[in-house]
Amino acid sequence: MRRPASSTAVLLGMWCGMCAAQSAPTGPLSLAQAVDLASKNYPSIRVSQERMNAAAAGILLARTAYLPKIDALAQENRATRNNVFGLLLPQSTIPSISGPVLGSNNTGTVWGSALGGLVSWEPFDFGLRAANVAAAEAARAQSEATVKRSQFEVAAATVDAWLTLAAAQEMVRAAQAGIERAEAILRTTRALSDAELRPGADTARVEAELAAARTQMVQARQAVEVARVSLAQFVGGEPAQIEISTAALLQLPVIPPSAPVNFSSNPLALEQNAAIEQARAQLRALERSYFPKFAAQGAIYARGTGADVTGGREGGFNGLAPTVQNFAVGFSVTFPLMDLAAIRAKEAVQSANIRAQTAQEEQIVTELKTRWNTAQAQLRGARDVADITPVQISSAKAALDQARARYQAGLGTIDAVAEAQRLLTQAEIDNALSHLTVWRALSGLATAAGDLRPFIAEVSK
Repeated sequence: MRRPASSTAVLLGMWCGMCAAQSAPTGPLSLAQAVDLASKNYPSIRVSQERMNAAAAGILLARTAYLPKIDALAQENRATRNNVFGLLLPQSTIPSISGPVLGSNNTGTVWGSALGGLVSWEPFDFGLRAANVAAAEAARAQSEATVKRSQFEVAAATVDAWLTLAAAQEMVRAAQAGIERAEAILRTTRALSDAELRPGADTARVEAELAAARTQMVQARQAVEVARVSLAQFVGGEPAQIEISTAALLQLPVIPPSAPVNFSSNPLALEQNAAIEQARAQLRALERSYFPKFAAQGAIYARGTGADVTGGREGGFNGLAPTVQNFAVGFSVTFPLMDLAAIRAKEAVQSANIRAQTAQEEQIVTELKTRWNTAQAQLRGARDVADITPVQISSAKAALDQARARYQAGLGTIDAVAEAQRLLTQAEIDNALSHLTVWRALSGLATAAGDLRPFIAEVSK
């Protein structure tokens, strides 16, 4: 059995409130966990969800137009009873007086009372109320699409932040390896200098290389801290406590063959399509506005007065209680004859809005295609680089071993060793980043296609 819209909205709001209270789990944070936490904690999603709840309540509000209108009135007054012939235009300032003209003018007052109720119901409306309900339902559908779009954008941003942190951590590992190699060379150089087999300037040269490697490490750690802060804004918790596991990213993923993509199913395009449908529903409601309004009415009321027909006063408490009763039933029709021009102008405005929304949807699809093609180009380039970097590392290691051996044998200079070490460190950084660039390009393809689940599943293997 389907729940009413209001119950669903309430349950969703309660669920979101409970989820928002959750904190990041302890231990390494997987990509799937990061995306799940972001979808529960990030404020923009909760904002969209509450707007969806408001739109769901708007449907109930639109449906109340089918109910009869009941007005009740009770009144006690003490007033004069002078009355005159003549017209008084409709207004809300001068109180009306019923009864015959007395032909006198005095300030004597009497009690008066009134009690009554009026029931008014519109039996048919040429589809106006149904159109208003449909417009409210379209607004809710548009709000639901906004929630999904917000969740998707936050998930995509979380994936990007997670991959950025992974890249920064790989730079730290490469920088640490460079420091360890520089320290090993420094020990060798000092031993040779102490034995007076190499000049002391070589030791100073290696110490300068070690300082440069440590500076690179500081910069890499700074990049890690910044990336943690960026990820923490999505998943919650303290940035210093965030750790991620990047073992899966060190291997190149299996790249599936390219398949046709329906960019209209992307949450951004779906939200825009929902906005178009909402605008169309509002236009249909406007088109049903210029019709007569029919109302079946029934009234029952009673009045009391302390004045008699001759204008005399009965005195005492006469008139405090409504003692004369009346009832009435009827059917009224009202038609705003001069509203046609205003309604036509509103319809023209709404039609222009629909055309603008449709053009914006086409623009969104075009931009998604551009993102897809860009990610495809990045993927091809990153994969080509990833095929080259292993050769680069192997060659750099061989060059460093040869330079170190030549230096220890007195056939080479410390500059050659330092240069070979820098090349190896850079090759290791390039290799790690090339793998991550492939993964980032795949995430770009998933973002353009509008479905991150296959990418997250691939990373989680």
